[in-house]
Amino acid sequence: MSTMHCDLDRIIREQIKILAVTLRPSSIYSYRSITNRFLCHLHLNFPEVQSVDQLQRNPHILSWLRSLVEANRPLSNATRIQSLLGMRRLFNDLADTGYPVRQPLILAKDFPPCDQYLPKAISPEVDEILNRQLRMNDDLLSNALLLIRATGIRIGECVSLKRDSLRYLGADHWVLHVPLGKLHNERLVPMDEDARNIFKRILCLSVPVPDDAPNAASTPLLLLPNGNKVSHHRLRRALKNASKRAGCAPVRPHQLRHTFATAMIRGGISLTALKEILGHRDIRMTMVYVQVTQNDLQREYRQARQNIASVHAIPQLPAMKDVEASNSGIAAICCALDAVKHQLEMYRRQISHQSAERKLHSLARRLAKLRTALSAFQGT
Repeated sequence: MSTMHCDLDRIIREQIKILAVTLRPSSIYSYRSITNRFLCHLHLNFPEVQSVDQLQRNPHILSWLRSLVEANRPLSNATRIQSLLGMRRLFNDLADTGYPVRQPLILAKDFPPCDQYLPKAISPEVDEILNRQLRMNDDLLSNALLLIRATGIRIGECVSLKRDSLRYLGADHWVLHVPLGKLHNERLVPMDEDARNIFKRILCLSVPVPDDAPNAASTPLLLLPNGNKVSHHRLRRALKNASKRAGCAPVRPHQLRHTFATAMIRGGISLTALKEILGHRDIRMTMVYVQVTQNDLQREYRQARQNIASVHAIPQLPAMKDVEASNSGIAAICCALDAVKHQLEMYRRQISHQSAERKLHSLARRLAKLRTALSAFQGT
């Protein structure tokens, strides 16, 4: 069978098998889901399309794009972007392999805007309550959650830690070696004394491994009594239960990572340092943590308003009856002018606008001349 008449379903599935050599199983599962959705739409609406060379942007691709939005349960922007990226890569790979793919099938303008979500950190009050509850539980899962909060690692990175993940660098410098994870990179996360104590407590609570056992140091850190590793589901359920016992709304493990990052930003850490600790590839991923919580915004807004009010407050003059109590006539007027000059000078020193400052200075000179004239008039 010639390339021009290859079955579309078969060659797409064969291309996914090629990708499976280098990609993770979860990524391959995503590719299969995307292509199944695409092929089902194609067979339902364009059954005559049986080969790669028959695919056209209009109507085939445009019809599929509309279906992603017009379904009974429209896909989110993030899912649509993932679908477009997956099919575009498959089409490009097929074209590079020699299949007659008509280009371009998917354009940059087809991609919806990325949804921007703020980090969902928990409040300092809830953070403190939950921290006390987890320390009170003092079991393997609770200490694993405390470690996530103390280091900002992802839940998948936590369950992948080894017994030798705590490393000593010299002096008083300790780090947590985070193995290859979501972004295919490993890193070293600084560990303070509290974080080190949590790690040591996990070693005590985990299934003991003899030091002379083969590969003892590289044994998973979080081991259950049955010898299995702790799963993501167990950690999520443990955190949900701890939140309920503490009287808080349900908290997800990734919120502990957000809370760590937000606290570090408030503490003054630089974005570049936080980027390395969190394991972000792009500084823009770290920039979202600059978005402060509503409480921070309210507090800083009120402080700014108070500062503005104090800078631009109009000085209050002394009551004229206090002047009149000791003076009368021209003498009272001269005392009032002296008070006005003093208050005007104090106000002039508070402003930073040069034009207004010059005008106030000119007005003060006029008052001084008036005061001199009145004094001379009083002496006649």
